[in-house]
Amino acid sequence: MNRIYSQLIALLLVGNHWVQAQQAHVNLDWNPQKNTQNLLPFGASVISPEVRDDRTVTFRLKAPDAKAVLLTGGPMLLALTAKDPIPFQKSEDGLWSLTVGPLKPDMYVYKFIIDGVQVVDPNNTLTGFNDQPGYSNLVVQGDGPAYYDAKPVPHGAVTRHIYHSDVLNGEREIYVYTPPGYTSKKKYPVLYLMGGSGELASGWALDGRANFIADNLIAEGKMVPMLIAMPNNQVVHRSDPAHTEKTFPLLEEELKKQIIPLIDKTYSTRTDRKGRALAGLSMGGRHTQLVGLKNLDLFSAFGVLSAGDLETEKVSAAFLNDPAANRKVDYLLVGQGTGEVETIGKRAVALHEALQKHNIKHDYYVGGEGAHDWGTWRHLLYYKLLPNLWRK
Repeated sequence: MNRIYSQLIALLLVGNHWVQAQQAHVNLDWNPQKNTQNLLPFGASVISPEVRDDRTVTFRLKAPDAKAVLLTGGPMLLALTAKDPIPFQKSEDGLWSLTVGPLKPDMYVYKFIIDGVQVVDPNNTLTGFNDQPGYSNLVVQGDGPAYYDAKPVPHGAVTRHIYHSDVLNGEREIYVYTPPGYTSKKKYPVLYLMGGSGELASGWALDGRANFIADNLIAEGKMVPMLIAMPNNQVVHRSDPAHTEKTFPLLEEELKKQIIPLIDKTYSTRTDRKGRALAGLSMGGRHTQLVGLKNLDLFSAFGVLSAGDLETEKVSAAFLNDPAANRKVDYLLVGQGTGEVETIGKRAVALHEALQKHNIKHDYYVGGEGAHDWGTWRHLLYYKLLPNLWRK
């Protein structure tokens, strides 16, 4: 009996050790690409990318017949201060490899160029979530979970709703974050948070980590518990020649007739304008400016992220010249990344300068290490937008 008991204990210890050793690609890891076990991701031929403790990163590709392999991707090259795609080196056995860095802890997107064709890293299990040609995600870990990682704090829930839209004549989806401890006995403010061109309704939850960011902010006492409704703001094909003319009136109608009524019917929400905020990145930021700012009877707070309009004086004339604008708006953020100010970010600068000219109170912020990418938008969500909503 003692021998059997001892063997059982040994098996349990071995089993427990095995479970502990297999946590990579099992839990919501904050360092998913650190090679702790030297195990290939399921279905992969090599380990790529591999992130080391010194935050250098090695990319690999087994392609013996390829003539050239390069690393590309705007956020990746920006972080490496590289102007052009970076070439790999090929070994005699046909393995291509490239080591870069060290990189600052963050999440980066990248692609490979194989003989002139852009492709995702075929061995990386972390890919982007959108409605455009794919990309791979690189997670460079810090010394512990980042502000956008899942931490051992109370977690809210993200629910996917499918609804029929009479406006767009089809079935559509919306994701809704409810904070920890959500109860129908309390009325919650709602942030309507939109993506950019080519994004999916799930983008803010998956690439943007909005639910983890909100969980962490609430646990830190830095955010008012709120609902975050993440709709699909792709209301017309992005390649439609008349996209600009169609997208704003269609999105406005979809918000008024479908999205807001659905949220107010399904959840315990504040239904006054003071209880609603509208925000978005890139195209979603333009939707916020050109739809939100003209509907101050519906919204009182706004976040224009990496967006704006070079002709703000013209397209937002009614808002800019409203003598009661400062009284009607509780919070207005115009934010962008440090790496986009001189390029696509000129639109945000134009909006900021127009607001300044008309003495409209707003929060203009440039920050983070990224450009027109999720690194910037996660940063803006955590450091500026969510902490400042409903603080008055």
